[in-house]
Amino acid sequence: MDRLDELAIFVAVVQQGSLAAAARKLRRSAPAVTRAVASLEQRVGARLVERTTRRLAPTEAGLRLAERACAVLGDYQQAVLDTAPTQVSGLLRITAPVQFGRKFVAPIVMAFLEQYPQIDIEMQLNDRNLDLIDEGLDIAVRIGHQHDSSRVARRLGWVRRVTVASPAYLARCGEPLNPAQLTDHHTIIGTQHGALREWRFGPQENHERVRLTPRLMLNDVESQLLAARAGQGIARLLSYQVADDLAAGSLVRVLTSFEPQALPVQLVANQVQQMPLKVRTFWDFAFAQLSQLRQLAS
Repeated sequence: MDRLDELAIFVAVVQQGSLAAAARKLRRSAPAVTRAVASLEQRVGARLVERTTRRLAPTEAGLRLAERACAVLGDYQQAVLDTAPTQVSGLLRITAPVQFGRKFVAPIVMAFLEQYPQIDIEMQLNDRNLDLIDEGLDIAVRIGHQHDSSRVARRLGWVRRVTVASPAYLARCGEPLNPAQLTDHHTIIGTQHGALREWRFGPQENHERVRLTPRLMLNDVESQLLAARAGQGIARLLSYQVADDLAAGSLVRVLTSFEPQALPVQLVANQVQQMPLKVRTFWDFAFAQLSQLRQLAS
């Protein structure tokens, strides 16, 4: 095993507090991490970690080595960065939700290609959160809270789940005054990725669930919008998806006082400090434009 790699594994073990957690963070097998620590202890000639039933703790020698290892690894990374190409070039792989990607990310990609002729881009639009490492992706646009602390996120703005209907539908069937009244209305729901036949209203800690018997089920956002505009029922979509219709008056927002909390829209990447130049450049380019979108205002 490369000795720098061995040091990096040991630092991860100390920072994570266990061999298993370090293995998950580094995407290595637990036996490989155990072997690396044992090899390092043999090379140093001292015990570097003490194992208890609940967690692992570095010895005094282990703490000294971890501190020096962090400095060595930092110097190595800086040396690599100092000799990295200064031209923005190569393949950049990006993912975003389907509707958001078509509407907002694709135009930014086109502008980026115009500005940086040595760049190639592959963009995957998917409403499922693709894993950056497993899929070999550089940057993702994500809607919703991120729970993976190994990723870095930069907030672009906020969106909400909003309930809408056409003026014609509301004139014909009336406007629901509270979520429970939705059971007396025709509803349009999405079926993407096993969506539940229920809508939740109010704050996360005290939300109200309404079980629906939908009149129409559709597996894409654009079809749901078409059906809602046509007066087929009440739909629930993200605020950016209905912004144009609300402005034009083809859809009307209902149950506004019962809406759940806003969701963050974020750029997500693996590590800012280790971003290649092409990734960092797009990261800053996309943030500058996406963070100004009126559709993402809180």
